[in-house]
Amino acid sequence: MRTSRWSGVVIAALTMSTALAALPAGPASARTSARPATKVVDGRTHPVFSYADAVREHLMVQTPVDSDGDGHKDRVAVDIIRPKETQQGLRVPVIMSSSPYNDTVGRGFESERKTYDAQGNPAKFPLFYDNYFVPRGYAVVDVDVTGTGGSDGCLTVGGAADVAAAKATIDWLGGRATAYAADGGEVKASWSTGKVGMIGHSYEGMLANAVAGTGVEGLETIVPISGVSSWYEFARTNGAKHWSGFASYLTTALDTDPPQKCQAVRERLQAGEDDATGNYNAHWDERDYIARPAPEVNKVRASVLAAHDINDYNIRIDQLANWWGALAERGVPRKLWLGRYGHTDPFDWPGRRARWVDTVHRWFDHWLYGVQNGIMDEPRVDLQTGPDTWTTQADWPAGTSSVPLHPRPDGSLALSPASGTASFTDTKLSEADLTADPSANRPGRLAFLTPPLRTGVRLSGTPTADLRVTLDKPTSNLTALLVDYGEDERIDWNRNEPQNRIHDGLRGLDEESCHGESTAQDDACYQRTANVTARKSSEVIARGWMDAQNRHSLTTPEPLTPGRSYRITWKTLPGDYEIKPGHRLGLVLGGTDADFLYFEDPTGAKVTVDLGGSLVTVPGNPASRRGSHGRRGPRTPRPCGGRSRTGP
Repeated sequence: MRTSRWSGVVIAALTMSTALAALPAGPASARTSARPATKVVDGRTHPVFSYADAVREHLMVQTPVDSDGDGHKDRVAVDIIRPKETQQGLRVPVIMSSSPYNDTVGRGFESERKTYDAQGNPAKFPLFYDNYFVPRGYAVVDVDVTGTGGSDGCLTVGGAADVAAAKATIDWLGGRATAYAADGGEVKASWSTGKVGMIGHSYEGMLANAVAGTGVEGLETIVPISGVSSWYEFARTNGAKHWSGFASYLTTALDTDPPQKCQAVRERLQAGEDDATGNYNAHWDERDYIARPAPEVNKVRASVLAAHDINDYNIRIDQLANWWGALAERGVPRKLWLGRYGHTDPFDWPGRRARWVDTVHRWFDHWLYGVQNGIMDEPRVDLQTGPDTWTTQADWPAGTSSVPLHPRPDGSLALSPASGTASFTDTKLSEADLTADPSANRPGRLAFLTPPLRTGVRLSGTPTADLRVTLDKPTSNLTALLVDYGEDERIDWNRNEPQNRIHDGLRGLDEESCHGESTAQDDACYQRTANVTARKSSEVIARGWMDAQNRHSLTTPEPLTPGRSYRITWKTLPGDYEIKPGHRLGLVLGGTDADFLYFEDPTGAKVTVDLGGSLVTVPGNPASRRGSHGRRGPRTPRPCGGRSRTGP
């Protein structure tokens, strides 16, 4: 069924080399040359509709959930902008975002918010989607997540109510749900073709993933940017906590209603997170779109254009990798952009904005209008390889071989093992302390180094730490870091200076670029950006964490017997990185990583590593000569849509 559906899209696609009209749906007798039509040239819809004259409306969509328990089903606020020709019979597809940021932290690099006119209709939509796509024959629909903006209910941080609000809006666009105007009258989306594409960054990207996982009819494609696929793995890694009380914090940060309105919901979220243990439970299961007994990813019918940053430690790269791998297993049509910044949007990647806009444009044209423009014939992955270099490849991770590397008593990291032991104490150390001077002895870490590399080596995929350890206490936090030791100019992805317009490796510039049409209330122009780089002597290229008592199960901890030897294996975060000739690859083992296990307390356990029985498996091979197909160009917690790294 899946194959026939997607092949049907191709069979029904419009083949255009100059210009053809995409006529509105309806009986042939109703189609006349006077009817408004979308224009397609060179495989792209063209701007033939007036942005200034577009219809702008605000309404409330009925949902099937009562998230705040007040006895009334929630209604969610929905803002719409569509060509005025939709009042004359033109039917158009929808580009939709469902966001919790509209009245708080704002959206995008410039933290844009929606504004309204005196009649309560939207005057400004955040980001460029409305400015660019409405003139090209799309409607743009912006939904306030339950408990935020103008919507009823309470934010449930990835829970069923959040998902239901966006799904209900898609159902309304397809004629299967009800919406109301300000006067209480029912409103129908008679102008909609029923075809929807969701797009959004961070929390918005999570909702795109989750709503696609409902299999809702009409959701043809999604563009999740830095989206969550498992909230447990956002807040925990193998039982080790990155966050404590995150859900209740986020609801407070993004919901401007009086605190008592959603206090009961926040208390349930707090209890469900179970910060005392860090274990996986029903709360996390509701918010896991991959690993559940009946995972949502198995229901995905929509194609996926994903984007993520390898150095995003707000929503870490495993959120993308696990989702991407599950989509691949199902044969979902998909495409990927991978950058090297922090928690950013490809629209703001230096030198890539125009290409990203064109990619999203052709993607939506193909999947929502059926335009046969070759977007699916191009390489699947666009990958940033350095501050100013890009390449394309067939898939990700690259097809590299796995190389076992063994820590040895002399401090080397080698292809063959050697017997011996070494110990460290589970103390709380920053990564600067963990990785500094690998030749020095430090009680809180062990460090091992390869010789200088004679040729470049590429790591593409997920390393695995496989250790034989003995503890003198029932558990310990464990950290494994792979480090590139060698001086180089690197993107300074962890640098955030709002006063200097620096965020996650990007600097905002005074000059702007414009994408679409503008009005006095809503312009289509945005700051350009430049790379923020730093010359550094080392770079952590893979990180992995583990609470030793969760080595077998995330739901049921198993304390270790002091003095007994255990084999503990865990995966680090995936990555894609080239280590240059002359550099050295290091393995650092430690206890509680102060930068990423900020909410964990060290146990003080002495961890003795049997070096002969331990190794790290690295997915790597000699670095290939990959051509650059891109352009050469110029500690406070925050909500996960913010521009700075969330967490410690």
